[in-house]
Amino acid sequence: MARDLPTESETREILSRRRTRPAPRPAPPAGRALAPFIRELDEKYGRGAGALEPRWREIVGDQLARVTRPQKLTKGRAGSGGTLELRVAGPAALLVQHQSAEILSRVNLFLGPGAVEKLRIAQGPVKPLPQPAASTKGARRRIDPLDAAAEADLAKSVEAAPDALKAALANLGRAVLSDKAKGKMDRTR
Repeated sequence: MARDLPTESETREILSRRRTRPAPRPAPPAGRALAPFIRELDEKYGRGAGALEPRWREIVGDQLARVTRPQKLTKGRAGSGGTLELRVAGPAALLVQHQSAEILSRVNLFLGPGAVEKLRIAQGPVKPLPQPAASTKGARRRIDPLDAAAEADLAKSVEAAPDALKAALANLGRAVLSDKAKGKMDRTR
């Protein structure tokens, strides 16, 4: 026997009496959800070769950093030290092999005692490291010129000095007086 469909008003009444499922909550941000998992993995496996890469030049020195790169760090079983795999430019492999004890001690100094026990050498092309930031050591800073009265006082104060020191003392005096003038200007602003 065929059943008639409910009218629109009956349909609205039926749907209003039924409970609907609540809207699902949005998923938490991926970073917050993964943070405990990443922390657990970090505790279990420690920092990998990626932690060594940015500081590699400091760890092994400039000469070895030009011909080596850390590739992979595998953790040993039962808490024993792991193995560090280095990518080495072909001809330098022998040099790296002879310095392996020193490299291991330097890496363990960075990662912690006993973190790495073995060194595995893989020969292959090595990307150049980015150049370190230029040092300001020895760089001359700009010294502002002094007014005429200050320059005359400075010349009068160094005239009794030996000839070999006059120029150096005059430059030092200009730098000191220039810094004092800058300090006064900074305080007035």
